[in-house]
Amino acid sequence: MTSADGIEYGSSILGYPRIGARRELKFALEEYWHGSMTRDELLETGRDLAESTWRELAATGLEQVPGNTFSFYDHVLDNALMFGAIPRRFASLAADLEPIDLYFAMARGRPDVAPLELVKYFDTNYYYRRPEIDPDTPFSLDAAAWLSENVLVEHARAAAAGIELRPIMLGPVSLLLMSGPAIDAPDGFVPLDRLDDLVEKYIELFERMAKQNTKCVQLDEPAFTSDRTEAELAALERAYDRLGRAGLRPGILVTGEYGDLGPALPILAASEVDAIGLDLVTAPMTPSRLMEVAGLRRKRLYAGVIDGRNVWKAAKGAKLDYLRDLRKVVPDIVVSTSCTLMHVPVDKLIEPDIPGDVADRLSFAKQKVAEVIALAKAMTEGAPEHWYTRPTTVQFKLKHDVRQRVAGIRPEDRERASYAERRKAQAKVLDLPPVPTCTLGSFPQTAEIRRARYYFGQGRLSWDEYAERLRDEIKRVIELQEDIGLDVLVHGEAERNDMVQYFAELLDGYAFTHMGWVQSYGSRYVRPPILYGDVKRRHPMTVEWITYAQSLTDKPVKGILTGPVTMLARSFVRQDQPLYETAEQLALAVRDEVADLEKAGIKIIQVDEPSIRELLPLRERGREGYLDWAVGAFKLAVGGAKPQTQIHTHLGYSSIARVVEAFNALDADVTSIVATRSIDWVLSELTEHGTSIERGVGPGLYESRSAVIPDIDTIDDRLRRAAEAIDPSRLWANPDGGLKTRHFWQLEPALRNMVAAARRQRRRMAAGADGTS
Repeated sequence: MTSADGIEYGSSILGYPRIGARRELKFALEEYWHGSMTRDELLETGRDLAESTWRELAATGLEQVPGNTFSFYDHVLDNALMFGAIPRRFASLAADLEPIDLYFAMARGRPDVAPLELVKYFDTNYYYRRPEIDPDTPFSLDAAAWLSENVLVEHARAAAAGIELRPIMLGPVSLLLMSGPAIDAPDGFVPLDRLDDLVEKYIELFERMAKQNTKCVQLDEPAFTSDRTEAELAALERAYDRLGRAGLRPGILVTGEYGDLGPALPILAASEVDAIGLDLVTAPMTPSRLMEVAGLRRKRLYAGVIDGRNVWKAAKGAKLDYLRDLRKVVPDIVVSTSCTLMHVPVDKLIEPDIPGDVADRLSFAKQKVAEVIALAKAMTEGAPEHWYTRPTTVQFKLKHDVRQRVAGIRPEDRERASYAERRKAQAKVLDLPPVPTCTLGSFPQTAEIRRARYYFGQGRLSWDEYAERLRDEIKRVIELQEDIGLDVLVHGEAERNDMVQYFAELLDGYAFTHMGWVQSYGSRYVRPPILYGDVKRRHPMTVEWITYAQSLTDKPVKGILTGPVTMLARSFVRQDQPLYETAEQLALAVRDEVADLEKAGIKIIQVDEPSIRELLPLRERGREGYLDWAVGAFKLAVGGAKPQTQIHTHLGYSSIARVVEAFNALDADVTSIVATRSIDWVLSELTEHGTSIERGVGPGLYESRSAVIPDIDTIDDRLRRAAEAIDPSRLWANPDGGLKTRHFWQLEPALRNMVAAARRQRRRMAAGADGTS
């Protein structure tokens, strides 16, 4: 679109959902893994999903269509394999497996080899498989690097249809910063040491793209929206100096998704890259601040003003005014999204049951594309008057009793008795052995249970019939755990569809989708609920099922609740009030549930907060304030618990050193850890910082998402190392996460091995106490 002043204002997006509007990718993957779909059929499904996406985007009128947005499992792993970076421990499989099956082996593991680590993708709810690099990892674009060929083939196929694609790739520096050293890499090696070798292959691929008439390539550098060292910033400068000066290449767009590029922005502005994409939703920048960035004015600016991570309509009038101010500083503007749209559902229009007053305010991926196009058009033609009209209906969000209760929160509502007092009371009530064994909540959901839930939702089962099937499953899970020998049991969560959605459906203030699926990792998708109004618990949410489970056994059964920060992090959250205010409302709902579980005689209650680390700001500034209110919300949720009630929590983290203060500040009696990096890394961190942990801890003894069944000796070695790092009297034995994604044939031997290893540790402790060593 060209304005009267002759300047073209383009429209584009930085990525798109790859799963299909109705989860076509999930079903294809699982059929292939289960042997009911051929390899050729799977590859054809992938091609169809990719092609339908770029054809649809081109048909909307979007002026620049992103390419290479599809992935069979994970785009970070794709980018590593695009350059042939196969970890050495998988190389022996390459000769016997087709490329797609080798790819799945790295992503999912095999009985004889663990998968690549599953790692949080910045502060999103997506997880990626961390590539492994060593000093000798070969980088290449030969036939084995099948994904690099796919990029070129897709571009050619689109060009034949009259569509120019802009291929999307991770930038070389972020790719290496998001990778880890291979297990056998020498001490001191970091993947960034291989930057020069990798950049050579980017240049080689760019030359092939240019010869195929690719006009522009998008390089995402999201690692630079986090704090980076001077050496890492120097690496960025060196990489883009070489890429920008490459003799034969497409135009280069470099994006900084998920935050503020900070000191990386002037480096990129001074380079020879052609365009820069900024996330102006997470980190808005004033025109005056942009004016201070030398060299930016001569770049094309992809102005990321449409939120790629939440589902609310943009206030287009305010966005347009902002864009008009920006163009006074950077004349060449493309209206864009703040990041890829893979973090939001595909289409609002296939959701008939969202209440109208909520639906009117929503915008999913398809609608966000339309918003981008409309803003680009308005840059030249002007905006309709209604863009500047404020909504008239907002009171439906408000519950005055909730707001009065939040206003009345007192400091003492967040405090419990001292840990020393609680520990003594709990030891008397629970009488657990040293190194108690437990799981973290969920057990596999059988086909029968999923079918029963579906039939109940369809009205084909009555509530009594559905409840009876749930009770049968709970009884089976309790009996299995008793047979395995676990010390603390769980009811298995047969009644729950998802750890967040289940609770959201029982709270006021939430709306729900039928097809609002978002990829978490691989074929694991979630439907984040939409938190639009004040939150209030209508009635007890878990008491019926937990008390039934407890009636079946003399061992303690944990009540399992989702914490307020995780409810916040894994929902699409209202934007008309600060996050901490919404967190307080959620905390009060959890607090009421804790009280009812206590009244029902439940002695251990686990309040999961795996997302308390996920919302931590990517940069150091802002972290202290965030941790203050996040920890405060958790303490409000559990602050009413009696001393004899043992409160557990479940945390994800990437550095104990960074969050150990919050670890203690939460004041949970026992904290179990999601090993979002590797189990060995967790133990290493415990060795360095474990003495700072003053309460019980379960370090996560094996990866719950992996198909690998750990043997007794492996778990025993990890327990022994953990006992050397922290006071063994505080040590718990548990997997690193829930077991919902496992099969019972995998779960049972792993747990039996864990119980056997815990008993070995007890014998060591008893022998040490007796002085027999």
